[in-house]
Amino acid sequence: MTKTKPLVPALALLLTVAAGSAAAHTGHETAGAVAGLAHPLALDHVLAMVAVGLWSAAALPPSQRLRGPAAFVLAMLAGASLGTTLGAQLRAPGIVEAGIAASVLVFGALVAAPRLLPRGVGLALVAAAGALHGLAHGAELPAGGGFAGYAGGFVATTVLLHAAGLGLGRQLLALPARLSRGAQALLGGGLGAAGLALIAQL
Repeated sequence: MTKTKPLVPALALLLTVAAGSAAAHTGHETAGAVAGLAHPLALDHVLAMVAVGLWSAAALPPSQRLRGPAAFVLAMLAGASLGTTLGAQLRAPGIVEAGIAASVLVFGALVAAPRLLPRGVGLALVAAAGALHGLAHGAELPAGGGFAGYAGGFVATTVLLHAAGLGLGRQLLALPARLSRGAQALLGGGLGAAGLALIAQL
């Protein structure tokens, strides 16, 4: 078995999850852990969170690869906490949705050229995106809803998506250098195109 074989199930899983996701963040109950688990499965969230793992695998040393997901999750929780207090003020203008779509575009560039920016700048962009995604999560918690269970749910799904991105990123690094760079550029270009499409839909 060659080193490229593990890419097949990883890519299939990623495409399956992405294909089954909806771009909207409404249309399902938003209270409780189950709703929290489901909320990040919107397409824009899925793409951004997998991209965090991809970028972290490519741009950070092996001992520091969890810093990207950690920065995203911590900022997401802070944003979600703020989002619960702002609620409808965030939903109405669509500014957060535009920011999330833009984060997919930015992550496309980061994945395509993972070492283009200093690591600190990349981590800052990851944290900023995490805060935006958290605002979207928190804004859809209804008044009286249980934040702890809901937050635990969307954090769990986020961590799994980051792990999928890290796993795929490690598989890419195992390829010959030229092929690895080509695959990263292809994935980054795809993410960038998806980000542009999401922005155009707003």
